[in-house]
Amino acid sequence: MNWDQIKGKWMQFKGKAKEQWGDLTDDDLDRIDGNRDQLLGRIQERYGIAKEAAERQVDEWCRRV
Repeated sequence: MNWDQIKGKWMQFKGKAKEQWGDLTDDDLDRIDGNRDQLLGRIQERYGIAKEAAERQVDEWCRRV
């Protein structure tokens, strides 16, 4: 699945994102609103990881959903 599809159906994918990244709050997910860059930033912030690591996680998650 590509990111445009995820963004278009973000309300459906919020739960799957919450399962993957449990430290993200519902408010975080509402603010992200399907924006990949914002998701990457929140993951970096909450988990204290580098941008490249966050990108790998998001890309892997995108392939699975």
